[in-house]
This record gives sequence, C-alpha cells and structure tokens, in this order.
Amino acid sequence: MGTALTRRSFLKAVGASAAAACAARTGRAAPAGANRPPNVIVILCDNLGYGDVGCFGNTVHRTPHIDRLAEEGTRFTHFYATSGVCTPSRASLMTGCYPRRVSMHHTDTGDWVLKPIAHRGLSPGEVTVAEVLKARGYATAIIGKWHLGDQLRFLPTRQGFDTWLGIPYSDDMTARPNKPWPPLPLMRNEAVIEAPADRATLTQRYTEEAIRVITANKDRPFFLYLPHATPGSTRSPHVGEAFRGKSKNGTWGDSVEELDWSTGEILAALDRLGLDDRTLILWMSDNGAPRRKPLQGSNAPLAGWGYTTDEGGMRVPCLARWPGRVPAGRTCTELATTMDLLPTLAHLAGGAPPEDRTIDGHDIRPLLFGEPRAKSPYEAFFYYDVDQLQAVRAGRWKLYLPLAKKRGRGRKVPATGPGLLFDLVADVAETRNVAADHPDVVARLTAHAERARQDLGDGAARGAGQRPPGHEPKPTPRTMA
Repeated sequence: MGTALTRRSFLKAVGASAAAACAARTGRAAPAGANRPPNVIVILCDNLGYGDVGCFGNTVHRTPHIDRLAEEGTRFTHFYATSGVCTPSRASLMTGCYPRRVSMHHTDTGDWVLKPIAHRGLSPGEVTVAEVLKARGYATAIIGKWHLGDQLRFLPTRQGFDTWLGIPYSDDMTARPNKPWPPLPLMRNEAVIEAPADRATLTQRYTEEAIRVITANKDRPFFLYLPHATPGSTRSPHVGEAFRGKSKNGTWGDSVEELDWSTGEILAALDRLGLDDRTLILWMSDNGAPRRKPLQGSNAPLAGWGYTTDEGGMRVPCLARWPGRVPAGRTCTELATTMDLLPTLAHLAGGAPPEDRTIDGHDIRPLLFGEPRAKSPYEAFFYYDVDQLQAVRAGRWKLYLPLAKKRGRGRKVPATGPGLLFDLVADVAETRNVAADHPDVVARLTAHAERARQDLGDGAARGAGQRPPGHEPKPTPRTMA
C-alpha cells in the first residue's frame, strides 16, 4: 500500500509541474511547437542477435533501413539488456532497474519468464517509463509483446499506456501437452480481439498501427513502444507472406528483413508528417539470438548465445537517431543499458526519474549527444541468470565469478579460484582468460559482486534493496469474450 501511495504521489506531482510549465510556456495544456520535448519511438526486437543486421557486421541479411539509422545516428556497441531472456529484460526497460530490484528475475514457480495465467506481474507500485512520460503530457502507446504479466492489473493499460495492440506473452506460448494454455490472444487494450493470433501477420499489423498512432499524435509529444514478436521464440519465425522465402537465411532471415521493412515504413511516415527532427528513435533487441540447430541468428563477433550471461546473450545491438541532436555516423563504445531509458527520457521530457526509490539506470544524454569525453556512468554492471549472479563488468573488464554450481547454459567457470577475466575491448570474443595477470582487477570486480549480493541478492538470499513483485492470487486466462 505504501509503495502504491508514493507512486501516485510521484505521478501527481510530476503531472502538476508539467501542466504548470506547459501553461507558462505555451498557454496550452500540452507542449506544442518548437519548444515541445521530442517524440520517442522505442523499437524492441525479440531475440535478435548482435550480429543480425548489416550495420553490426551481418553480410547475409538485407537491412538497409536499419542501417540507415546507423548512418544518420549513433551505434552503441557496448549496450546491454539486463538478462538473456525476455521478461526480466523488459522489466528493466520499463522501470530503469535490475530485474532483481523489482523481483521480476523469475516467476512465482521459479521459471525464467512469465507463462500464461501467471500469478506474478510487474508490480502496479512500480513507476514505468510510460507513466513518467504520460505525466509530462505525452500520448503513450504500446504495440506488440508485453510479457510483464497477463492479468488485468498488470497489463500495459494499467502501467501508463493509453493504448495497446499486441500479445501478452511470447509467441511460442500456445497450448501443448500438460500446458492447457488458451489460444495465443491478440489484445486491443484489455480485450482479446483475436484468438489464436495470426502470428504471420503481426509485424505488418503492428507497423500499420504504429503509423496510425504517429499520425494521430503528430501535433503533440508521443511515446511509442514497439516490441515486435520476431524473430521470436518459435523454432521457425512466423513471417508475412511478402517476405517468406525471400532471404538467404530461411525464416530467421525473412523475419529480420521484414523488421527492416517495418523500420523503413516508420521512417517514411515521420518524413511524410514532418516529424523527423522532432523524433528520437531508439532501436534495440531484448536479448541475444538463441542457439538453434541449424544455426539461425548471429551474435558475431561476440561469444555465446541468448538465454545466457555470455556477451552474446546480453550485449545487444542499439541504434539512436534524432536528426540534428544525435551525431550521425558515430559509434559509441561506452557501456550503456536498457535501464538508462527511463532516466534519460525523463530528463529529455523536462522531468526527472522517481526520487522515492532506487533507480539503477543513468541519464546517458552525454553519450547520446556525443559530448566530448563523455564516459559510461556505470561503476559496475551485473549479469544475472534468473536469480544467480554470474558475472560483473567494470570498464573494459568482465569477470565470470567462480560458482560451486552454475545454473543455466553458457560458459563453464571453475568452481574455485579467481574466476575468468576477459578484456572486452582487446578480446571481444572472450578467448583469453587473463585473471592470473590482473589480480587487482579480479579483486576489484569481486568486491563489486559482493556489494550486488548485499543490495540485489543472489540465489535464495534476498537483497536489502529488492522490492516486491505484483501478485494476483486468482489468475484467469485472457480469452475471447
């Protein structure tokens, strides 16, 4: 109850200050004209690998529109999701916090990600980036996959979004033996409008809806969150008919090229509406590409695969474009993460992140705008596999911690000794363990890890700074009325 009250107080206070500032500046209820804050479009791909698009080195997939974002904006080559799987990763993007901070690092049954009819969801007491921007006068919309709770009290329309068209969880969560789940629901706001959702048409329908949202809000600031369903979690991605069989890499490549088409349509709409220089686009993936047989996605040149704490599992491609503000044709090699979206966008909107709680992300406007000598604000970054702290990064160094019993997949680490230390600048593929050469670095990163254990927790040990998740005692399926 106390958390929810402080959350409401925060939103009320921010909304009041926003209204007063807007009235003083423009005499209107919402920002307008040249002085208004930027529109924001966050495009989040699902399971897309670091090396799956041309501007990050892929030579197989055709991605001219995504590559255009790099040409006209900035590539972030040391950008991280906070998990190798989607629910915890998305929780961080929404809240600016590590998944363990908001207790979205696992489900109520200990699984990696939320399943249909789940008891757990993102706590309504948390403040999302949508709520922060809505309080500043933004129109807010989500189009795509939510995966932070499928019960009514956890849906995006209860977490700061004015509108939603999309699916509540992953595209592969359909009925199967011993899993009496409902047909995959496509929802508009809080009602199921199609079940099962036609997964092959989702990218096209999401893109059309995105253009409608952009057009409808062209005269006011808007926040559009577009978490695509593809390439997704199914063994063979679902692809629109116009793209099926057209790439050189099966349905995975087809889906990447359809995502590129979608990006191009959004760019064309912004140009047509005269919104180019008013709009910040942030394009990224929720985690690395998973290992498949035969291989589909690519995390090259990084080591490892999605669903792990290897670099290929959590370092993701990220592009930022805002003509006239974000430097064009630039590469940023400083560490940044999805947790930085909330504080950065809050400041860009003329506000600030919540001050009544810990936010783990940082305002990275200096990195975004290419300020001289701008450095990463992270003293350390932590890699968790579900509930287990497995690695820590500080500057150029990444230390895989020695663990008596490492859970999950990924790199094997000796149970005793200093762990494995890699220089991620000189050795991007993590091929040379240099722990023996840098005992001081090992000691420093180990100390960071111990502080994370105390604050965020590790394994069954709860951290002092953890906050509770949302809980629905009697969950019900999302089905057609």
